[in-house]
Amino acid sequence: MDTDRIRFNDLHVHEDASEIAAAIDRVVRRGWFVLGPEVEAFEHEFASACGSTAAVGVGTGTDAIALVLRAMGIGPGDEVVTTPLSAAYTALAVVMAGARPVFADIDEERLTIDPRAIEAAITPRTAAILPVHLYGQAADMDAITAIASRRGLAIVEDCCQAHLATCGGRPVGTFGAAGAFSFYPTKNLGALGDGGAVVTGDSSLADRVRRLRNGGQRTRYHHDEFGVNSRLDELQAAILRARLPRLRGWTDARRTLAHAYRAALDGAPVRVPRECDPGHVYHLFPVRSADRSRFQQHLEAHHIETLIHYPVPIPRQPALADHHPAPCPVADRVCAEIVSLPLYPSLPLTAVARSAAVVQELGRQPRGAR
Repeated sequence: MDTDRIRFNDLHVHEDASEIAAAIDRVVRRGWFVLGPEVEAFEHEFASACGSTAAVGVGTGTDAIALVLRAMGIGPGDEVVTTPLSAAYTALAVVMAGARPVFADIDEERLTIDPRAIEAAITPRTAAILPVHLYGQAADMDAITAIASRRGLAIVEDCCQAHLATCGGRPVGTFGAAGAFSFYPTKNLGALGDGGAVVTGDSSLADRVRRLRNGGQRTRYHHDEFGVNSRLDELQAAILRARLPRLRGWTDARRTLAHAYRAALDGAPVRVPRECDPGHVYHLFPVRSADRSRFQQHLEAHHIETLIHYPVPIPRQPALADHHPAPCPVADRVCAEIVSLPLYPSLPLTAVARSAAVVQELGRQPRGAR
């Protein structure tokens, strides 16, 4: 084992080990594993943490987006305007709902969907705008809500990378009809497996998502509509309940590390995306390099792991080709340069300093050096 290596992430259970063990034991001893008291309690607790009135636990963040679109009656014949820079699951969820994703290019500074591009992408078939709060930074929700209000469109927020993020002091997930969250293990609030939730202030919308996640059942074995099987299980809900009280502290740690990176990377041969709102929660810390391959090779030679989020813009994914996506040149450019540095709550500040120093060293090397 390379003890000198700075890993990109650390998913081992650390300071919350005893709480997680107790949560798992509680569920096992109760013997109730699907849609029980742990899910119900977590839904209340998570909704409160998000500044909302209702949450519905589902199988994944992808399902959260697809189910809320379906619950709103958005499907075949409808278009949903979204970003080309995200995990492809954002657009795949639109397809799962039966609608067509339409891509509006990103703002080069914020790296989230550009409100000006949204305006240009709207057609008579547009039913909703699906902004993604990417890397932990909220999209420009003031501008997006103004467009939605003016054009009579719904907003569904992809908050899968933005637990506890705010925009202008307001929690993400509360600007539109609903917000979709993921609890994939790498997220700021991660389960020990898959999980997701829909957060909404609309009780009737929450009720319909609850039916849809459980096969469209209003009562057991009576399926009133075509639903799916997408239920947050009791074990994961209990684990998330154990971790939720730590989320604010973990968020503070992420911000401290990110601000240390920003200071240490001043003058470095990379472009650091701007923090456009203090509500940024730094799910990831991406930078842009004009020679990404050289950049990654240099950091790997110094035992520092990096990852790319994301190497292929969603409109260029073969899975979306049938939807005839429009060009998004800013996203193309960003996807060719973006690379993420290690950042997670237990990462020591010394690791940030070392990583930044290695990046600075790259700028002092002759162009052909390795």
